[in-house]
Amino acid sequence: MRITSCLLLASLLFLLLPCIQMKRPGKGRSLRGARHKLRRERVRGAGRHSRSGPSRLVSPDCSESTESGDNFVDCQERKLTSIPIPQTWSKEPKHLLLARNRIKVLLDGTFVGYERLATLDLQQNQISLVEDGAFQGLTLLTTLLLQHNRLVTLGEEALIPMPNLRYLRLYDNPWNCLCPMESLIRTLQVPSNRYLGNHARCAEPIRIKGKKLKQVDPELLCKESDSADNPQGDQTDNTVPVEPIPFRSKAHVTTVCHTYIFPKIRMDCSKRGLTEVPTGIPEDTVHIDLSNNAIRHLRARDFKTARSLISLNLSHNNMEHIDTASLSGLLQLRELDLSHNGLHFVQYGVLEDLYFLSQLQLGGNPWVCDYSIHYMMYWLRLHPGVRHSGLICRSPPEHTGESVAEYVKSYNRECPRDRQQSRTDQDQTDPELWNTPQEAQGELDEELEPSHLRVPQKYTIIRLS
Repeated sequence: MRITSCLLLASLLFLLLPCIQMKRPGKGRSLRGARHKLRRERVRGAGRHSRSGPSRLVSPDCSESTESGDNFVDCQERKLTSIPIPQTWSKEPKHLLLARNRIKVLLDGTFVGYERLATLDLQQNQISLVEDGAFQGLTLLTTLLLQHNRLVTLGEEALIPMPNLRYLRLYDNPWNCLCPMESLIRTLQVPSNRYLGNHARCAEPIRIKGKKLKQVDPELLCKESDSADNPQGDQTDNTVPVEPIPFRSKAHVTTVCHTYIFPKIRMDCSKRGLTEVPTGIPEDTVHIDLSNNAIRHLRARDFKTARSLISLNLSHNNMEHIDTASLSGLLQLRELDLSHNGLHFVQYGVLEDLYFLSQLQLGGNPWVCDYSIHYMMYWLRLHPGVRHSGLICRSPPEHTGESVAEYVKSYNRECPRDRQQSRTDQDQTDPELWNTPQEAQGELDEELEPSHLRVPQKYTIIRLS
């Protein structure tokens, strides 16, 4: 019996030994930590797959296209709340367009599988958090668009995985310019990073509200944080005078317009309450929409930086006047929409630089059919390749509803060419008004002699002292 009892006791001790070892402080904590870490990674991985699964969140409306050998994936305005998994696409994209969605957070490793990306457009989402490893693997990325989001802070660590980044848009975010932003601001201020973070401005603290990130003194950021954390402490920093925001007479495109880079640069400035054409239009913009604003007057050099424009929409602005040089330099313009404005006529010279214009929309304007409207009609006759619409007389009453072309024809019928000579022309051809017989003979000889046989006139140089 004693032997049997000893054997049973030994067996029980042998079975209980692993449990005792598991309860040792060091080893138990490490095992629990490992299990917790494994569980966390599994949850995170499962979360990624669940939020990016093509069957639930990836919209079938996302389009794939190829232009100049580059693969584009266009998922703009698809109500996406997360990044689609890369296996969704038939080819690995080079340009991923995710503007105007509902994405709120970019977690670590979000873009794993998108290593070939050169462009990532995330503007006009609801992004408020970007983890440091969110862009891990995007070593070929050159353009990142994060404007028009809800970012308050962003660390330099988020940019480290992108060594080839050349264009970074951060404006129209409520940046809190305190100590956590120091590393990012120092990076943006490096001279070689001239296209990173342009036009982004601080929203807080009040002392530097409205100041560009590239102009903030990074040495003061942590001092701002200290004064915010200790409002009853040292007040020396609070005595620094508030710097006024520079006054700008005209709005800048970065503050009022949405810019889309790929596949071609286009700007959406519609319904922004603009009273003038904004400044700073990028020189390589090919399309700009300024419709549904309150622009009443186009001034000279309004588009001086937009030499590459192909399409310009100025409809629904109640525009009443266009300066002669306002469209000068737009040699590449193909489409121009001036419909639904307050134009009575287009003065001489406005259209002279539009050599390649092919479409002109003019409807909805109160065109006045008098001699001022003739320039528009003659210009259209000299450019028969321009498709135009809406050129209808609104006044005077006798021509209301009549096309401008018919009005000009009737005008010419009522005034034949042989009666259109001016008084000046009659004076020059009336022999009774010639001063001398020699002058009369000279005029007759000039009329009879072919122009290519005439002896060139000799000019006398008179020096004016």
